[in-house]
Amino acid sequence: MRLSTVMLSFLPRIIGALLLLVLAGCSAVQTGYNNAPTLLYWWLDGYIDFNEAQARPVRDSLDTLHAWHRRQELPAYADLLQRMQQQAAGPVTPEQVCTHLAQVRVHLQRLGEQSAEGLARLAPTLQTAQLRHLDRQFEKHNRKWREEWLDGSPAELLTRRLERTVDRYEDFYGSLSEAQTTLLRQRITASSFDARLAWAERLRRQQDTLRVLQEHRQGERPAHIKAEMLALVQRSLEPPEPAAREQFERMLQEGCQTIAALHNSASEAQRRRLVERLRGYEADLQALIAPG
Repeated sequence: MRLSTVMLSFLPRIIGALLLLVLAGCSAVQTGYNNAPTLLYWWLDGYIDFNEAQARPVRDSLDTLHAWHRRQELPAYADLLQRMQQQAAGPVTPEQVCTHLAQVRVHLQRLGEQSAEGLARLAPTLQTAQLRHLDRQFEKHNRKWREEWLDGSPAELLTRRLERTVDRYEDFYGSLSEAQTTLLRQRITASSFDARLAWAERLRRQQDTLRVLQEHRQGERPAHIKAEMLALVQRSLEPPEPAAREQFERMLQEGCQTIAALHNSASEAQRRRLVERLRGYEADLQALIAPG
């Protein structure tokens, strides 16, 4: 669910949406992916409020990015899922998990780079009122983010994180045992995640986006604008601030360790379910790749 070229501040979310669509593993995946440009257009329109002159170029950019993604990226996702199936039946190491995550990061980078060209075409057309609208939308969604990640006692925040984490893993493995839930609680409690740093990085990314888009309104140097958008994409995918970047890398390493630990605690039935889920995802991708 994430395909085209559009607001760079939204890059991480656009990518995330696409990956969710691709890996959702349900009967709606093919319909959702095939209609992703339209779904994404309306989602982005909620942030920008495109005018009539912008609508067709944005839709064309999304169509172009979607076609590229189907042609170039979906086969690579299918290959990755095949390799994951081969490993999922037995124990895994954190290094193996991190190898898969590194491959995903490569694809996120490629998608971001492809998105920059369309954003470079859009940026010079943005109006002051649209940037104000974007800023208000950021504020609106920031309130929800704070409620989920910052507001509440430490015990309440831990409970929310644990519930979300258990839900994600149960989607793959089925019901978790009490021991597995305890493992996840311990990992979350010991995690280096700092919501305050994440909040600061979120605000930085939003302000960076607003600043760059403002600077390149009515720009006259397309090549320079594209270079600026590529740089914005990179900063959206990899935090430039050392503290945020270090936390991001630590979280990745901790995530690999947690995934490996939970998988190695899984029963034979849980591992079979995981393999079946991965096989189902691969089948969905192969159907999306196939012509017609």
